[in-house]
Amino acid sequence: MNRKEIASVQTYMRRLFGNDGISLGIPKKPNDPVEVWLNGEFIGTLYRDEEEGEISYDFNMTILDVDLPVQ
Repeated sequence: MNRKEIASVQTYMRRLFGNDGISLGIPKKPNDPVEVWLNGEFIGTLYRDEEEGEISYDFNMTILDVDLPVQ
């Protein structure tokens, strides 16, 4: 993803989730996934996919069972 795409997706995610604490990091290598952060804590990765001329973005967030509230 280029910087313009990253900025656009970051703006979209902030608006969608109503949280300005969301930030997207610039990947070290051009085709690496983008890291997604919430208030300085890593929460997931963002991938770009292009198929038949259509571009989509896939946000992947892993939730560990130890992070879930005790029931």
